[in-house]
Amino acid sequence: MTRVTADWVTDAPARALFSGFADAGYEALFVGGCVRNALLSAPVSDLDVTTNAHPDQVMTLADQQGWRAIPTGIDHGTVTIIVDGTVYEVTTYRRDTDTDGRHATVAFSQDYAEDAQRRDFTMNALYAQPDGGVRDPVGGLADLAARRVRFIGQAEDRIQEDYLRILRFFRFHAWYGADAIDADGLAACAAHTDGIARLSKERITAEMAKLLAASDPGPALAAMQASGVLQAVLPGASAETLPALVHLETLCDVAPDPFLRLAALGGVDTQTGLKLSRRDQRHFDRHRDLLEQGMPLPEVAYRHGRDVALGQWCLRNRAGWQAPDTDALDAIALGAGQIFPVKAADLPATLAGAEIGQTLKTLEARWIASDFTATRADLLGSL
Repeated sequence: MTRVTADWVTDAPARALFSGFADAGYEALFVGGCVRNALLSAPVSDLDVTTNAHPDQVMTLADQQGWRAIPTGIDHGTVTIIVDGTVYEVTTYRRDTDTDGRHATVAFSQDYAEDAQRRDFTMNALYAQPDGGVRDPVGGLADLAARRVRFIGQAEDRIQEDYLRILRFFRFHAWYGADAIDADGLAACAAHTDGIARLSKERITAEMAKLLAASDPGPALAAMQASGVLQAVLPGASAETLPALVHLETLCDVAPDPFLRLAALGGVDTQTGLKLSRRDQRHFDRHRDLLEQGMPLPEVAYRHGRDVALGQWCLRNRAGWQAPDTDALDAIALGAGQIFPVKAADLPATLAGAEIGQTLKTLEARWIASDFTATRADLLGSL
């Protein structure tokens, strides 16, 4: 039997949790992303557990064991349990009784295999026993080994249960897929692009940000464009230059930046297509505006830092595949290390109010135009 051997399976909090469920006569299993990522030797951030205990039984058990329990989604079967500082999201086995394309009405179940049938992809329906042994009711192990993102059962059925799965399909392919995207899944996504209109902007934005944060989202975005999904999400966007951008990012050692890549898609109207947080909106606007304005890269580096300037170089040169030459890198490094030599206190006392700010801007522009060579004396002497 395939086994998960991660520390979080055998550490003291996990042993306490599973012993508590077993002693009370319940089954409990790790499930989903933690199992998938452990088998891929990828980082695990969330520990999801599923059980045949009903939510009220989970709450009672937690109280008996002295665990902290929070009914975070108890109507849908989820209780957050904290054992010795470790957080577990515990959800009762479920089956869908009704779906509307986004939300499901669920009934609780006693069968983990029935629970598996309501999940999205086979690689997300892997269950780990307390000893790490993996249960695989839908063929997820073979798909995980092949890096194949495949819907459970009929792809169209899974999509019509929740249209967000269209975007998750491409996001999971970007992160975990290899080679060609699953043809049946792609065809089902293409056939149901109208369902995307039923999703909230917040959920669409979250999925797109996660997709674009993958090390190489290019193939997934190309498939999105070919299927019509990209146009349904971001009308006017194009993924054609994204592979070159990702290549240049690698050459320049620029970390994946979903909002830099969003700017590269072009045609993005975040006022209608997406709903970014204020912070993310500022980050996206900066990349887009710098691209449109064409601010010299040394000035970009001076004003926004080396990493932003390198990202801008990649963005502006994504039509090609060549690494930046030494002159470009030196110019960025030069700008990133500069400190404007004039302060308000250095200005003539005859200046006041708005004149001070305007004079500083004028002198700063002269200093930048001199390739940062003008000294404080030079600049003050030009007044």
